Amino acid sequence: MNNINKMIKEAGWPRIIIALFILSMYVVSPFIGINLKAALGDTLVRFGMNAILVLSLVPMIQAGTGLNFGMPLGVEAGLLGAVISIELGLKGVTGVFGAIVFSLPFALLFGWLYGHILNKVKGGEMMIATYIGFSSVAIMCIMWLILPFKSPDMIWAYGGEGLRTTISVENYWHKAFEKALHINTDLLPLGEIVFFIILAFFIWIFFRTRSGYAMKAVGTNDMFARATGINIDKVRVQSVVMSTVLSAVGIIIYQQSFGFVQLYLAPFYMAFPAIAAILIGGASVNKVTIANVVVGTFLFQGILTMTPTVVNGLIKTDMSETIRIIVSNGMILYALTRKDGAGSGK
Repeated sequence: MNNINKMIKEAGWPRIIIALFILSMYVVSPFIGINLKAALGDTLVRFGMNAILVLSLVPMIQAGTGLNFGMPLGVEAGLLGAVISIELGLKGVTGVFGAIVFSLPFALLFGWLYGHILNKVKGGEMMIATYIGFSSVAIMCIMWLILPFKSPDMIWAYGGEGLRTTISVENYWHKAFEKALHINTDLLPLGEIVFFIILAFFIWIFFRTRSGYAMKAVGTNDMFARATGINIDKVRVQSVVMSTVLSAVGIIIYQQSFGFVQLYLAPFYMAFPAIAAILIGGASVNKVTIANVVVGTFLFQGILTMTPTVVNGLIKTDMSETIRIIVSNGMILYALTRKDGAGSGK
């Protein structure tokens, strides 16, 4: 009995309830005409699309700079890399890695500037990060119209200039990993998941190096870290740069799975679902593990995928988008009210 209570305490009642709710929907789905294999496949596909974006939150949380509400800044860097890759006509895996390489200079620059700004507002990082993220989207809305891209697959047809709101990557690098590996993607997006595992492994290794321990020390007790000779401001900037780079990589992986590059206002909506997922997974504003990323992403995407599907099957009416918006915003609101992480049970 003590072991069971210990397991429940470690998992946290919120995560247990969410997991049981998802499980119940999987159990019910075959009885209302829903293909269970397809439903599970949809959840895993969404997991593969979003996992790296959630992973990008880890460095900043560990360094004590809070939840990265400025994620749109990294997403914009990734979008710049993606459109440059398409402009150059790169295809397949070469196109994906080309987009990542092209995004890195922007992500490094944006992250460096972003980190130095956050160092000026210690204690109010999350509020300022939100402002920076939203401001970057507004600035890039102008840039997408004036940047000199010429590819007919990207520019507005009637004006001959300015990038479209949505750009298809179907003829460039849609599902490039799966095509390269010659695998069926209906159930398991192996390419995206393997890529996530590799990045997660490197992050796990990093936090077991001297630099990683220094970053965790800054996030845990900055006064102790300063007393041991750690340059706190430098470490905080490093964490922000890491998060920004991972955000850029994450959005490119998202796009190659989704099949479209979404510009203009789309980056507005990337940070909150990722933050909600990591909090639901059991992270807090200053403590996180890779397990929190995996569990939170699966739970969040599982509910987001299954709830509209099951409800539509029950009421025989297509309200999937309405239900998805209600569930998504409800999950985000719930997660953001969990001061110590959604898995804490507090």
